[in-house]
Amino acid sequence: MAQILIIDDSASIATALEILFSLYDIDTHHAESQTRGLELIESHSYDLVIQDMNFSEDTTSGEEGRVLFNQIHERHPDLPVILLTAWGNIEMAVNLVKLGAADYLTKPWDDNKLVTTVSNLIELGQLRQQTHTMLRQKFSRAKTLSDQYDLCGTIFNSELMLQSMSMATQIAHADIPVLITGPNGSGKEKIAETIQANSAVKSKPFVKVNVGALPVDLLEAELFGAEAGAFTGSQKKRIGRFETADGGTLFLDEIGNLPLSGQIKLLRVLQTGEFERLGSSETRRVNVRVLSATNANLLGEIAAGRFREDLYYRLNVIEIKVAPLAERVDDILPLALFFMPQDYVLSVDAEKSLMTYHWPGNVRELENVMKRACLLASSKHISSTDLGLPLSAPTSISRAMVEEPDKTDLLQALSDNRYNISQTAKQLGLSRQSLYRRMDKYAIPREPDQA
Repeated sequence: MAQILIIDDSASIATALEILFSLYDIDTHHAESQTRGLELIESHSYDLVIQDMNFSEDTTSGEEGRVLFNQIHERHPDLPVILLTAWGNIEMAVNLVKLGAADYLTKPWDDNKLVTTVSNLIELGQLRQQTHTMLRQKFSRAKTLSDQYDLCGTIFNSELMLQSMSMATQIAHADIPVLITGPNGSGKEKIAETIQANSAVKSKPFVKVNVGALPVDLLEAELFGAEAGAFTGSQKKRIGRFETADGGTLFLDEIGNLPLSGQIKLLRVLQTGEFERLGSSETRRVNVRVLSATNANLLGEIAAGRFREDLYYRLNVIEIKVAPLAERVDDILPLALFFMPQDYVLSVDAEKSLMTYHWPGNVRELENVMKRACLLASSKHISSTDLGLPLSAPTSISRAMVEEPDKTDLLQALSDNRYNISQTAKQLGLSRQSLYRRMDKYAIPREPDQA
């Protein structure tokens, strides 16, 4: 049975609410003062709190209710609080909703609306518990993966990114080409770095080439090298990226931009390991593992005659797909916190804005947004306004679906990270300040030797 706490100095209001909720199989407890209400919250597990805004006789400012809400929200940020307010306190109640209150209702309240609101919040809490179980499993799987492999500092919490990273580590030792697909800024380069870091040639050269950033007339010289005088303005011999990466790994980003002439030479290198520098007839041989990445639809490019089908199947022995950030909602807050200085804090409204924005620029856009916000904010408390995000339709998964870690999660994460607060906070998707608040909430010592 769901349990809620009513904090109100009026016995008649408490009785009316108790009778109302009993009709819907909801158990209620009553606290007649702020102090008693806080005591009950610490000693019982409630699904929801309904609190008044004024407690002292002849007091109508709502200040007492504001203080009480802040105390509850500070100690139990995941506990929904509904504010009961008179007309004179509506502005304050609205401001408290922006700071994290679940809702507010004016006196006299509408029974149907109140019951609907309470039922929805209780149902959401149950859903969050289910989500909590799934998140705990993901934390465990991600920790196991990071214990076994070098993930190159990749920050993630989502199931989709866990799958991509798992595949990257699984095929890292296989000496085969890998094609990494996904939108720009989604983290394809991190996948390539992880493959190299866990490969049999991890101590050998790892050479990166952004094919899309090079002029077409210099691409072949950049990849395969050129003799002096091979083209106008070429006065020195140029060593190509394939020679530089000999014995190691070559990462070709935006491979879809490689012209057909370069595709022919690339196909030959993949098949035989042989090539010639521009302006030279001397055949050279290298042993290079090729990783490539693209945001283009290569099958569409093949149909249009702009990409060779035989090269596609040479590059795509294994394909790793990287999902856009909008589909990896669980990654947003951990990444945002990673891109912020440790002494900066995200407000509740900023978190909601980050979670509901659609991120067309993916992780790269998120990084730029967080850096800009920290530079332009008037304080170290980042608000939604500081982010400067355009209004957009909410994603299908809201901030409320992201479950708060409980005491078991906190202790496990602290143990996994050897009580390193910064690393623990990043793993849990929290700021340092938020982690400390939750540690205090569960009476977890801040120093390991006190535990």
